[in-house]
Amino acid sequence: MSNPKTLLELSGADLEPARLENSTLVLIDMQNEYLQGPLALPDAGQAVNAAIKLISRARDAGSQIVHVFHKGREGGMFDRSAERGQAIDGLNPADGESVVEKPLPNAFTGTELKARLDEAGNNDLIIIGFMTHMCVSSTARAALDHGYRVTIDAESCATRDLPDGSGGVVEAATLNQVALAELSDRFAIIARQHY
Repeated sequence: MSNPKTLLELSGADLEPARLENSTLVLIDMQNEYLQGPLALPDAGQAVNAAIKLISRARDAGSQIVHVFHKGREGGMFDRSAERGQAIDGLNPADGESVVEKPLPNAFTGTELKARLDEAGNNDLIIIGFMTHMCVSSTARAALDHGYRVTIDAESCATRDLPDGSGGVVEAATLNQVALAELSDRFAIIARQHY
């Protein structure tokens, strides 16, 4: 049996997760839309609990914090003026924390995210949020293109079941695990029970 390694391991990259005090914490789409309605995630509660603990530690450490929210159309999903488009209780932006609204999965596209991160002055990002296979993944991949070193806190991420294209279902837990494995190959250090 082989012992597979990630590209990061094969290249000798530093695999130590980012330290809170030297990083910018980026929360992706921690919105009520993922707690209720058609996009409710099966493991959202666990991820939210982990995220609340992490943001508290980040604030205590003096980390820069950026909240990214998906902005949908009025009356639809992610309507920022409606309850489901709002931040999840316990993960609301505090005074002085940046807020970025995005129209697409990649939080860098059509937003001022890069400018906010450049203002923070940290090369290390810690990314958490919803959904792992979609907005977390596309943002982490784009962050590499912008020269950032990314850590993803696995405990603070979740996703949903998806159709597999053959009449079956890829369960949320499996999809989450696969998305994190893909990202760990080249795009991010995956922290598990680290923070």
